[in-house]
Amino acid sequence: MVAKNTICLWYDKEAEEAARFYAGIFPDSGVHAVHRAPGDYPSGKEGDVLMVEFTVAGIACLGLNGGPAIKHNEAFSFQISTDDQEETDRYWNAIVGHGGQESACGWCKDQWGVSWQITPRVLMEAMAAGGAEAKRAFDAMMTMHKIDVAAIEAARRGAGA
Repeated sequence: MVAKNTICLWYDKEAEEAARFYAGIFPDSGVHAVHRAPGDYPSGKEGDVLMVEFTVAGIACLGLNGGPAIKHNEAFSFQISTDDQEETDRYWNAIVGHGGQESACGWCKDQWGVSWQITPRVLMEAMAAGGAEAKRAFDAMMTMHKIDVAAIEAARRGAGA
């Protein structure tokens, strides 16, 4: 059963592959149902995978194989909070290392073009602290692709400033 509030992600034909990939990376994730098309449709045939119900880190999602007309962009992203560098590296490397692409400030894209923010909690805590601490952490982050937890912690303390 689809949750009352579900994120719908449009794929060309790879919704099931993407859902299974996410389920293999993130805890509290899984593929719950695969629905096949009951008839032909503009970008597929009867029996093709049309929709996939899945969760990503506890968030209900529906993958729709709608064809090539609509592409993902940075206007939507999953933000995954991490506890340490090991967890940050694990998620970042899983996404980027399997056909994904690095971007700036903790952002990356998976092989299907879905954007992800792999964000250590220490960065969000620094931003919430405000003032000079937030400014130092922000300035450090602006130089990074994948977030370096030790560098953010040093910036929070004012080390090297």
